[in-house]
Amino acid sequence: MKTLTLIIALVVSVNFSNAQEGADTGKSITVTIENITNNNGSVILGLHTKDTFMKGQGIMNAESKIVDGKITVTFKNVKAGSYAIMALHDENENKRMDFQENGMPKESYGMSNNPISYGPPQFDSAKFDLNDKDLDLKIIF
Repeated sequence: MKTLTLIIALVVSVNFSNAQEGADTGKSITVTIENITNNNGSVILGLHTKDTFMKGQGIMNAESKIVDGKITVTFKNVKAGSYAIMALHDENENKRMDFQENGMPKESYGMSNNPISYGPPQFDSAKFDLNDKDLDLKIIF
């Protein structure tokens, strides 16, 4: 009987411990963009790792309607690591960036850290580390 009681107590404590660990699945990253030129369309955001950066969808994606030239989006339950956020003002809501004939973007875009680049965006200039605290980021178009 003591053995059975001990086993039950052990199982309950292990399950309770796992439930506690599962409750904290990650941190939040809140992104604000305040300088959007108009309220047409929406803003599409992607949370990227080095492996997904500039290769399509992020590991988490979000879309927000624009109100008074501003959006705020929160990525929740993000595990610690190095990330970059890419944002696109999709004015015509075709879910992709449109380009002029010379290859320049027609729609506004921005990235975490607001790097100034004269070529394709680079992960290292846009990356940030998420550790043990929620983050608030501002992206400028």
